Amino acid sequence: MTDGQLLFAYGKLRLPDVQLDTFGRLLDGDDDVLPGFTIDHRDLEPPRPSHPVLRHTGDRFDKAVGRALRVTEDELDAADEFEVESCRRISARLASGRLAWVYVAV
Repeated sequence: MTDGQLLFAYGKLRLPDVQLDTFGRLLDGDDDVLPGFTIDHRDLEPPRPSHPVLRHTGDRFDKAVGRALRVTEDELDAADEFEVESCRRISARLASGRLAWVYVAV
């Protein structure tokens, strides 16, 4: 069902109910780490709660813990719609050595 794409989820996209709402299914994945990044929170316009965002630090001691989820191209499009507009999707190397799409704050 997947086309080999990985999406690093570090916040709400790890939650089963969010995956079901966003993708229509629960996603397979593995725990992984993204070095050189930290997880911050961005306040959104009410009534939406704050949203976790990745910030690149470049510091080898910083890391974001999450999951590398296997997704299709259509599911990447759905994730693009889910993420806040102040984030952009980039490719990054995880601690496992795999490349994954990640959403980072701009």
